[in-house]
Amino acid sequence: MKFPLLTTIAASLMITSAKAQLSLPKTDTVFFEDFNGKTLDRTKWNIEVTGNTVNDEQQAYVDSAATLYLVNGTAAEGATNGALLIKARYQPGFTSKEHKKYDFISGRINTRDKMEFTYGTASARMKMSSGAGLWPAFWALGNGNWPDCGEIDMMETVGDSSWISNALHGPKYFGNTPLAYRAFFPKGTDVTQWHVYSVDWTADSIVFKLDGKVTYTVTRAMVEHYGRWAFDNAKFIILNFAIGGGYPAGVNNIKAPYNGISDATVNKIKAGEAKVLVDWVLVTKSSK
Repeated sequence: MKFPLLTTIAASLMITSAKAQLSLPKTDTVFFEDFNGKTLDRTKWNIEVTGNTVNDEQQAYVDSAATLYLVNGTAAEGATNGALLIKARYQPGFTSKEHKKYDFISGRINTRDKMEFTYGTASARMKMSSGAGLWPAFWALGNGNWPDCGEIDMMETVGDSSWISNALHGPKYFGNTPLAYRAFFPKGTDVTQWHVYSVDWTADSIVFKLDGKVTYTVTRAMVEHYGRWAFDNAKFIILNFAIGGGYPAGVNNIKAPYNGISDATVNKIKAGEAKVLVDWVLVTKSSK
């Protein structure tokens, strides 16, 4: 038995679905890193070593498997294909090549000269330890002098597990920038769990998202109220795990035993419990 009306409805739904699919923006993958190898892929990433420390951070960045390595299985804590682990370590008296002493070492990597992009969507799936003064970040930076080169901070946290920060830095809006927003996690979740942090970047706006939901939108007009729009040039990705410094201290008002770092956090670092896990990093761009 035939049901002409139902057949017509089904055909209409199929046409509507097809039109919807055709109208979806097409995207190309610019960069994808799943951290599923045995060691960090240095054709994609540079490992930074501390030169001049900025923001009064209390760590030295080193190129060492003690602070930056890939993990699998239970050590990946739910990242099925492995993950990048950046671990802060207590190493009192560590001396950099500039003959400056530090009590903490950590890791920082970037894609400078290996992958740079202008406009598109940059995302990372991450989880990290909490603790006053722990300052991991996922961000993008242009080449040239800062802040004129432009900086996009997709995710920063300074140890309060209930929120992360989104921010932009550029000429006349940098440091304690007016273009910043605290994005609080939904009830029952926090920074110590897996989340996807992302930014949609166009010629006219920068839209930050947490798990696909918009947290903060900045338009070109909003930026130009303060200074030049510094977001038409190519940017590279940075993942780092800073310890202490001006931003954490400005939030938690801790000055001792280290600037911006609590005693409890020092003990967490000593116990090997201060870490950042990155499941993957993805950069896409509209192909239309």
